[in-house]
Parts: sequence; C-alpha cells; structure tokens
Amino acid sequence: MGIPKFFRWLGGRYPLICERVKDDNIPEFDNLYLDMNGIIHNCTHPKDGDAPAPKTDEERFLAIFNYIDFLFSKIRPQKVFFLAIDGVAPRAKMNEQRARRFRTARDLKLEYEKKQADLHKAGQAPAVDQAEYDVDAFDPTCITPGTEFMSKLTEALRYYVNKRISEDADWRKPKVILSAPNVPGEGEHKIMDFIRFSRAQPGYRANTRHCLYGLDADLIMLGMLSHEPHVSLLREEVLFGPASRNASASADPAMQHFYLLHLSLLRDYLDHEFNGLTEQLGRSPQYAALERGTPATAVDRSADQNAFDLERIIDDYILMNMLVGNDFLPNLPKLAINTGALNFMFAVYMRIRPQLGGYLHDNGILNLERLEVFLREIAKAEVDSFKIDVANHDWFRVYKAKAKKQGID
Repeated sequence: MGIPKFFRWLGGRYPLICERVKDDNIPEFDNLYLDMNGIIHNCTHPKDGDAPAPKTDEERFLAIFNYIDFLFSKIRPQKVFFLAIDGVAPRAKMNEQRARRFRTARDLKLEYEKKQADLHKAGQAPAVDQAEYDVDAFDPTCITPGTEFMSKLTEALRYYVNKRISEDADWRKPKVILSAPNVPGEGEHKIMDFIRFSRAQPGYRANTRHCLYGLDADLIMLGMLSHEPHVSLLREEVLFGPASRNASASADPAMQHFYLLHLSLLRDYLDHEFNGLTEQLGRSPQYAALERGTPATAVDRSADQNAFDLERIIDDYILMNMLVGNDFLPNLPKLAINTGALNFMFAVYMRIRPQLGGYLHDNGILNLERLEVFLREIAKAEVDSFKIDVANHDWFRVYKAKAKKQGID
C-alpha cells in the first residue's frame, strides 16, 4: 500500500518525472527488480470487471507468468533480474495490516447489510453473497507468507524461471534471482538490501541503471534513499478523478499503459526546490564536487556537517514524508497529503533549517533535539487547526439546535 495519495501528489508537483513507456523509446537498464506482490494481486483477483477472474490456481499462475514475461520483454535487463516476493513483515507492518484488513472486512459487512435492507424495503428478494456459494472465489489473504497458496506459487515460479532460462537466450544474459516468501522482509526491502550489497562489492559500476517495478509509493522513498544516480520506477498508469471510475486493473499487461518515474529527475527537482538554503548554509565539499562533476568518492563528506548537501537534504526529505504515514506508521494528526501537509512541512523546514545547526539526522541516526524543534514548529499550526475544527463543530451544533427548534431537518 505504501504512502496513501503520495504518487498523485508527486506527479502534480513534479510533472516531468513521469514518462509514458513506448516500445520504440525505452531506456536501457542493467538491472530489473520486480516487487512481485503487486503482480500477484492483479493476476489473482483483477479489478477489471469486463474480464473473468481466474478460477483455479493453474490459471492464476499462468496469468502471473504472462505478466512477468511482458515486463521482462519490455525492459530487457542486461545484468540482473530480481524477483522479490514479500516474506514475513516486521511487527509494525503487521499491526497496520491487521487493522486495515479488519477495517475492510467491517466496511464490506456494513455495505452488504445496507444492501440487504434496501432490497427488503423495496420488496425484492435478498441478494446472495458471492463468497457464500462460489467455491472458486479467491481470498486475497492467501497472499501471505506461510499459506498453502504461496507455497504452491513459489514452486511454480521456480519451475517457470528454470524453464525460461533453459529455453530463452534473453533470460540467460542477466543473473536471475528469485527471493521466495520464506525469506523475511517485504519485497521492496529485499530489493534495496540487494542494491546496497551490490554497491559494497569491489568493481561495482557507479553508473549502473536500475529499474524497479512495483505499485507501492514507498518504493519511491526507498529508491531515493539508495542515493543511486540512475533509478527509475516502472508502474501501470494510475488515473485520478472521474477518469478513474472507468479505469480497471487488468491481469493482461498488454491492455495497460506503463509509465517510468525517473528518480534522477526528482533529485534535480529537490535540488532546485531546496537550493535557497545554499545562500545561508553554503555548499558542502560533496555538493560542490558534484556540481563540478568530481566523483563523490574523492570528497570528504565529514568536512562540513552543516553546509548544503543534496544527499542529506534527500534524507531529511524522506523523513518528512514518513510523517504523513506509511505501511509502518500512522500519519500524525492533521498531517495528510490531501490537505497540503507536505508543502507545509517543506516550508517549515526551509524556514528553520539555518537555525538548527545541522540536519535532522547524522549519518542515518536521528538527531532528536533538532527533530523536536521541527515538530514543535509543526505543532503550532496543529493547535490553530484544532481550534478551527472546534469552532466549526460548535457552530454546527448551534445551527442544528436552532434548526430543530424551527422544525427544519
């Protein structure tokens, strides 16, 4: 699920980072990484109302294989093809996921009961719940590590990968890695662990081009957190507003449009957005070297911990994005993307950053004193917002009381 509404906000604020994939204009990538759970969900219970859902596990597996074939033929990785299935998630993710599933089940039950009541009032026969009589109905909770379905899927994927490598010359070019659900960790975190491990190996090419496929918005955060210069995200077209009502998530990838989200362009956007800090903070040797084109490894990053450094700005940017909630954390009160929370936090950060004396983190370790100053500034606006909500509530309560006296519904 990732960060709710983040992708829509990002595309609106930085419009040039998204590029529609065309068969005759696809960049060359060294490594392709698939966050498999998005594919599994689309292929086992597609939201396309015009196409019948697969009825058997064999049909579901074939749909998954077809989707992988399509993505592989689109990108054609040259060095690595990494398929990652979600393993056992951390406890924080389990808590959020459990709450989300209970909430979904409750909403479905209430919707079903309302539908039954409406039919009863209209004098019609009550509707039969599909899941009560359809023995082939697929339960999405099966897509969980340790279930019989995932065990069968893992064996089928191993057979599929071996078959492709033995029969297709294109599959023999890259190194193919399948991370099964018995390996702990979410798919996107397995991918990032592999990238970090690869970077630590001698002879790693700094200009390696990475392509990550996945539907979770937090892949954007993880891709930025890698600090790799050439990372792109591949995903299906996402429609918003009235157009989304007629859109569908089909299990057939040939029926969909795909987009590449270039994180290298997002880095340039962030450089431009926060560049005003350079006048007050100065440029770090690392940042100045990058502007001159000097390799980053030739610069001492510890020379000036307070000066403007794009890589550390990106880390703080990711930290601020975490405050609006994700799979592990609920959002802070009054901080929601659709109410302008991110724009507000960036403005606060730009205003107080020169007085903080450093970044919100020190080499990945949170600086609690600086974070407290930042959160106190946010809290000031939260108090004002709560006061407005209370005033609106009081006004509405008085209005309803007057309307009731006058006999107005």
